[in-house]
Amino acid sequence: MVKRIALVEDEPILQQNYKLALEKSGYEVAVYADKGAALAAFNQRLPELVILDIGLGTEPEAGFEVCRELRQKSKHLPIIFLTALDSDFDIISGLRLGADDYLTKDISMPHLLARISALFRRIELMQQAPEQENIKTVGLLEIDNERLSVKWDKQLVDLTVTEFWIVSSLATKPGHVKSRDQLMQAVKVVVDDSTITSHIKRIRQKFQAIDTAFDHIDTVYGMGYRWNSSG
Repeated sequence: MVKRIALVEDEPILQQNYKLALEKSGYEVAVYADKGAALAAFNQRLPELVILDIGLGTEPEAGFEVCRELRQKSKHLPIIFLTALDSDFDIISGLRLGADDYLTKDISMPHLLARISALFRRIELMQQAPEQENIKTVGLLEIDNERLSVKWDKQLVDLTVTEFWIVSSLATKPGHVKSRDQLMQAVKVVVDDSTITSHIKRIRQKFQAIDTAFDHIDTVYGMGYRWNSSG
């Protein structure tokens, strides 16, 4: 089955370049130039993956709004920001809204295609989850590998797919430090150190929204992160 990618981009030349490259790689591509057209289409049907610019037309943050709407519709839909904005604020904002990856437009086409392929491979691995042990419990943490869901003290934590795999990787061996490289392998996608750091911050915030005393993800400076069962 051909996978359908939605490209939300307002520059005609970039629309054409990305569309041709993606179609050449075997994907079906739907292009939307503005927030309204994209959201109208997504209300009818969700694609298998979304590539999203931030500034659309006269709306400098329209992409953030589209991402927010998409994440409300699906926790597992892969979302990639592809934008000229490269500030830490923009990157963190995009990841906080639930994007799986944040790339700048100077990325090479082979690299972009590799990121897309990695996200699709991760979805395939998710579908194999029922073959694994379904429920894993670590203290108040409950990980459901079949539903890709996490509960803390019996309350559901609203994690994205990327965040789920990070928590699962850390909690598999409490007390063991996981490097950023190991966490990248766990989420089945190549991201940079700052992206992993942003995901960790967001995960902590989501747990703390449920339990203000939550302090179970330690930063081990110069090494990585660990799940601290006694934190």
